[in-house]
Amino acid sequence: MPTLYFILYSLGLLLGGAGVLATLLPLLRQTAWWIRVFDFPRLQIVGGLLLSVLLLELPGGRPALAHAPLLVVAMGAAVLYQATRIWPYTPWHRKQVQDSQRPATDNANHLSLLVTNVLMYNRDASRCLGVIREQRPDIVLAVETDEWWLSQLAGLAKEYPHTCHAPLPNTYGMLVFSRLPLLYKEIQFILDPGIPSFHGRVRLPSGVEANLHFLHPKPPAPQESKTSTRRDAELLLVGRAIQAHDGPTIVAGDLNDVAWSHTSELFRRLARLLDPRVGRGLLPTFHADYKLLRWPLDHVFHSAHFRLQALKRLPHIGSDHYPIFIRLSYEPQGWQTQEAELETPDAADRLEAREKIQEAATEEAEA
Repeated sequence: MPTLYFILYSLGLLLGGAGVLATLLPLLRQTAWWIRVFDFPRLQIVGGLLLSVLLLELPGGRPALAHAPLLVVAMGAAVLYQATRIWPYTPWHRKQVQDSQRPATDNANHLSLLVTNVLMYNRDASRCLGVIREQRPDIVLAVETDEWWLSQLAGLAKEYPHTCHAPLPNTYGMLVFSRLPLLYKEIQFILDPGIPSFHGRVRLPSGVEANLHFLHPKPPAPQESKTSTRRDAELLLVGRAIQAHDGPTIVAGDLNDVAWSHTSELFRRLARLLDPRVGRGLLPTFHADYKLLRWPLDHVFHSAHFRLQALKRLPHIGSDHYPIFIRLSYEPQGWQTQEAELETPDAADRLEAREKIQEAATEEAEA
């Protein structure tokens, strides 16, 4: 075999084996960061596997179908599995959240939210402010915000008089600005004294009240957290709290997790929330600077009380995340239609949630 074909064939074997391994590791349900990190790049894994097949089947080379049949079958199974995980987040899947039936001018029952991870070390606030002023959301959630960012965004308080702030120098600060009344607002440190979350209730112009939960847990990464335990537990604790009420609810933020992960799906079942991305597209928000390494980390989940008026990714603001904008319409008459899309947690889900929360409590006690 010519040297070039041998190199390409070897590269194909390496890529194929790595793709299969990256598909299998997350199935272990272990919390180690080097396992959980493979929850994120499902689309990239599919691309690597397809490239591997192309390299292994190059004309003039040694066809892998004849010499590595088990690997080819394993790669095919891996592609199929990854595709089934990605499929709901394509425009060809049935929408989980229905389009709004109210006119766009019915502001009394609409609520718009802009979520942005500003990147604390980004010192160009003008682009962020420009996007906010262009979109004019009812609520702005800005994370990774320190005192400098608070000083830069403080002018928003003229138009957004209802605020709740927790600026921090550790890349986990959180700022909330609302033009709508916040009837209740609280910053909580659920599991970590350096990781704030916002919990409150907002009143729409129509008088309807909606519960808000804004989160930004640590990602599973060697420089942040060696496991996903606390991130998972924070999501599940909030999900369990949401079970205690059945009113309109919105959960948003940089969750440092992808919507198709096992934990995200468990969280949505526990909280009985919908994902407006399903049936509309990935809308990847991270990493803003690398087109081939992008996945959706910034999310808005909501109860079946709302339908969707608009959902879009906004322009680059100098951060490693794109902002995301959503406009929801309170339409309780659509509850039954959308309730059919909700998954109900079973006994196994509740047991798993308890175990994950207990694991986080044990980890915190040992820290």
